[in-house]
Amino acid sequence: MKEKTLLIEEKFLSPFAKKSKDTVGRLREEEPCPMRTDFQRDRDRIIHCKSFRRLKNKTQVFFSPEGDHFRTRLTHTLTVAQVARSISRALSLNEDLTEAIALGHDLGHTPFGHSGERILNALNPKGFKHNVQSGRVVDFLENNGNGLNLTREVVDGIINHKADSNPNTLEAKAVSIADRIAYINHDIDDAIAGGFITQNDLPKDAIKLLGETSSKRINSMIFSIFRESDNKNKVEMEEDVKEATNTLRSFMFERVYKAKTFSEEEEKASRMISALYEYFKKHTEELPLFYIDELKTNDIDTVICDYISGMSDTFVVKDFTRLFIPNKWEL
Repeated sequence: MKEKTLLIEEKFLSPFAKKSKDTVGRLREEEPCPMRTDFQRDRDRIIHCKSFRRLKNKTQVFFSPEGDHFRTRLTHTLTVAQVARSISRALSLNEDLTEAIALGHDLGHTPFGHSGERILNALNPKGFKHNVQSGRVVDFLENNGNGLNLTREVVDGIINHKADSNPNTLEAKAVSIADRIAYINHDIDDAIAGGFITQNDLPKDAIKLLGETSSKRINSMIFSIFRESDNKNKVEMEEDVKEATNTLRSFMFERVYKAKTFSEEEEKASRMISALYEYFKKHTEELPLFYIDELKTNDIDTVICDYISGMSDTFVVKDFTRLFIPNKWEL
């Protein structure tokens, strides 16, 4: 089966694609799988890891969403994987590598979305970035300090999925642009559903070019990438579509991400995360055993960030309540 996949890659993938046989390998050598390529194996390891499962209770935009229709960090990840695979398929890139990067790109994301990231970045003297933390998750934190031992191409794509990064493969660039396509469009849907904006508020020129619905806009963006990048060593949109996409992104920052309601919620999240951060910094003996052991080789701020960034929204609230909210007494 693996040999068949390798032959298909050799025959049909773009000369700019990263073929499975050309991987630079893992941190630690392993016996190859007889059925799966290395990139397929990486994808499976990510899906089965604990950090991936915790994404279901981590915020995308709306904190601790109770409704079934708001996106979480997990549904965002699945959308990124779908969009990225569509881009890779259109450009004849390696879909298995693309999917593995996409599924792992947010494993190190904080509770309460980018608000949690900003809070930990302010608390940690060395700073905190979720993409770097995602690399730390797969290289170290998972499997009790053994990591997932992924191929270097997947780890490179995970760490370098932000727009201002420069990853080593086109598959990783497909994930980076898919991340933006996904969050811009599904965050618009959630913001409309939450009553923060209406369809009529969206920038008219951008909507006219890209489409009235998320599905139409996503199609427009992917087709634009195909027209601009097919048979070329790049993954980019045409200039007019890129400009319209950036217009929608700027609109979302102005009207939604930086809205007063979200800043008020971020202040609440900051109080909880800051309290937990300082508490565990003073009471390291109350950390789980893995993190106590980690203190032998890492500084306290790194360890606390490892612990808190791995929490779900619900676990932060639960732990804050346990430590700082008095128990109820009933007669």
